[in-house]
Amino acid sequence: MATLLSLNVGMPEDVPWQGRTVHTGVWKYPVAGKRVVRRLNVDGDGQGDLRGHGGEQRAVLVYQIDSYAYWERQLARDEFEFGQFGENFTVEGLPDDEVCIGDRYRVGEAEFEVTQPRVTCYRVGMRLGEPRMASLLVAHHRPGFYLRVVEEGRVEAGDEIVRTRSGPGALTVAETDALLYLPDRDPRRLRAALDVPALSPGWRQSFDALVNGGPDGAEADAGSRATEPGWAGFRPLRVVSTVRETPSVLSVRLAAEDGGALPAPRAGQYLTLRVNGAGDPAPVRSYSLSSGPDADDYRISVKREDQGVVSRYLHRSLKPGAVLGAAAPRGDFTLAPGEGPVLLVSAGIGVTPLLSMLYELAAEESDRPVWWIHTARSPAEHAFADEAHRLLGSLGDSRECVFYTGAYPEGELPEGVSRGRPTEDALRALGLPAEATAYLCGPDAFMAAMRESLGRLGIDPGAVHSEAFGALETINPGVVGHRDTPPHQPPGEPGTGPVVTFARSGLSVRWPAGRRSLLDLADACDVPTRYACRTGVCHTCATRMIAGEVEYRPAPLEPPAAGEVLICCARPGEDVVIDL
Repeated sequence: MATLLSLNVGMPEDVPWQGRTVHTGVWKYPVAGKRVVRRLNVDGDGQGDLRGHGGEQRAVLVYQIDSYAYWERQLARDEFEFGQFGENFTVEGLPDDEVCIGDRYRVGEAEFEVTQPRVTCYRVGMRLGEPRMASLLVAHHRPGFYLRVVEEGRVEAGDEIVRTRSGPGALTVAETDALLYLPDRDPRRLRAALDVPALSPGWRQSFDALVNGGPDGAEADAGSRATEPGWAGFRPLRVVSTVRETPSVLSVRLAAEDGGALPAPRAGQYLTLRVNGAGDPAPVRSYSLSSGPDADDYRISVKREDQGVVSRYLHRSLKPGAVLGAAAPRGDFTLAPGEGPVLLVSAGIGVTPLLSMLYELAAEESDRPVWWIHTARSPAEHAFADEAHRLLGSLGDSRECVFYTGAYPEGELPEGVSRGRPTEDALRALGLPAEATAYLCGPDAFMAAMRESLGRLGIDPGAVHSEAFGALETINPGVVGHRDTPPHQPPGEPGTGPVVTFARSGLSVRWPAGRRSLLDLADACDVPTRYACRTGVCHTCATRMIAGEVEYRPAPLEPPAAGEVLICCARPGEDVVIDL
């Protein structure tokens, strides 16, 4: 007979952790007497991070007493108490390798349905004082599981647990967990999981991506088509020529130093350069390709920034014949195939990847309707105006819409040019088609405003893609407060190990002794990061590896994709460059 041994609740609280504060509800404690279990949780209980825990599909967390005994043996500990694993129900008789998704159980006056395994999360390790715990729960097939409340009612410790219905497909909690987090998945079982109605939407989306090859996370760009880089690490490219497009924009053409052919990039991708001579160690920066994918060489176009060490060096000192180290073209902000309308929307130097897309459309003699919407301060600062105009003229269905935000000389504005900014009203006047796919590049505020305006004009937010070379949106579940501190050297004595370069942050750091992982170092440097489990399970931290080799301690449960690194459990084996 299965039994509810302990009913545990706890409200979220702020807990100090590694110099930060985490808002978490993982601290649960036993309560006596009856408690009402409602649609979202048990009375007196709460969840701190509703993105990963709580909600209708994850109202009640269950863990088993036999797993308690198992972990006491594995971890050589004997001080565990009910609620130690963050669970609401500590139970006897419902093991993860027997309970199935879709099973229903009656406990006291309430009825429940099993929806998914526990989400891997570093906070269970905080509660247990064991940082490896999220990984261990998965590797040892003892995650625990969530319940949806089918019928609200009172429950208490000692209640009998009666199964009222078996889930279809005989998909156990342990198997479901392994299908998502462990390698060597059985495609048939993945498809079978999608046929279980009770499976929570989040896990269904993840399994659908594994079955159909779609994006593997909510943060993936729906229009992206990632490609393998053309070479590993940095390759010497020789400067063929430099051209000043405007007083503040310099174009640089690069060819292989050995005279060999360069792999064709995808329109919209970027080069990451190691610029010797601009600093010690040589700084690393990324620049969009502004040439067409079928060009014999690569062209980048760099805006000079007053505080930009590398851009000032390139503008002032770079000459034909110089050699730069370059990583292969990469990036997922690429022109997706299709027949529908395309909006290419840019501001300032953000024009470069969209110009590359325009080259691709022209080379294909595309008959897709194309809207070219660009914002510049003035004609003198309007880079590639003639080039874009020529390419648009070669297309059968194109519209050129340019906005100048600065003062303009007296007289008529050129055809297709408007004063001011592309406001929502200005965009509405262009008659943009709701079925269009949009590509945005420019300052963050510009892209945010365009995304919002296009959404209000009826364009599907999933069809609006953007490129940004600054920090990606962070995923730090539970961490309270936002740090605006710019990336910096870590505190303490300088390291003596391999050089770790955070490419997006423009920061190079020698590996200090005592750091556990690249994620740990990034946190110490205030480099924006993404993580959830911090133990090599969930792959939330997967980051592009531009150059170098790493060692894993501990080894991840499943290796990352080619060209990626799991920063939560990786250490540099040599100098590395990562896309953070």
